[in-house]
Amino acid sequence: MENTKKGFSGFPVVLAILALLFAELLLISNQAGHSEQAPETGALVMMVLIPATIIFLSKGLYIIQPNFAAVLTFFGKYMGTVKDNGLMFTNPLYSRQKVNLRSQSLESTKLKVNDKMGNPIEIAAVILWQIKDTYRVVFDVVDFSQYMVNQSEAALRHMASTCPYDSIEDETAAITLRDGGDKVIALLEQELNDRLSKAGIEITEARISHLAYSPEIAGAMLQRQQATAIVAARSKIVEGAVGMVEMALEMLSKKNIVELDEEKKAAMVSNLMVVLCGEKAATPVLNTGTLYQ
Repeated sequence: MENTKKGFSGFPVVLAILALLFAELLLISNQAGHSEQAPETGALVMMVLIPATIIFLSKGLYIIQPNFAAVLTFFGKYMGTVKDNGLMFTNPLYSRQKVNLRSQSLESTKLKVNDKMGNPIEIAAVILWQIKDTYRVVFDVVDFSQYMVNQSEAALRHMASTCPYDSIEDETAAITLRDGGDKVIALLEQELNDRLSKAGIEITEARISHLAYSPEIAGAMLQRQQATAIVAARSKIVEGAVGMVEMALEMLSKKNIVELDEEKKAAMVSNLMVVLCGEKAATPVLNTGTLYQ
């Protein structure tokens, strides 16, 4: 698991390096001023050790940008993760690997999958993700970027196969891809987090960016949807027409405008239903004689 450790500021080390560099320059100038004499052994040792120390300390300096982290290892052993920003210093023998902690976006390719009813559909998603566990990202997967792509596509495929595209074939479906809305998004985010948490990656948001029937069945499904819409519209029209006929008969009877026997009522109902349910305006033939002619 990730072990976050406090970073040591690199500015004191920079000052120490400058002081050593100044001391080295003093030694060099001092030896240059006594060039006629043989250099002392101690001075020669210091002139060699100081540059070596400067190089050694310089290897321990590194910079961490905001929302970045440095994973430290010592000859293959994980030593911790530093998330402090700025110029930092660590053991020069430590190996450092920088990890980006910023929120990143991934747009999947259009995947052709079968929904719960077996219909081929095309689906794609936009995923916002962020690294939460640097240890898992660095040590538990070989290439977390490729792992992210592969597992997000697998999660999207699995989620799409558990829900029907719409409720035409499965009227009892609690969630459909087309009308599921937030429920579908919640399913997708849960599926992604279950797969990617193993790599230390957290999904912050996921949205379906493309959803359609595959081209080979899109025409047939469009006709089916149109037929369903027509049937629904006709049912509504008939329901309204029956209500209007019932209201007309009730008002005629209540106000005693005209007395109709059962045969005339049936004829009136038939005529009104034709007028109200017809697609085109009816052209009635008016009777200018008596009611029973």
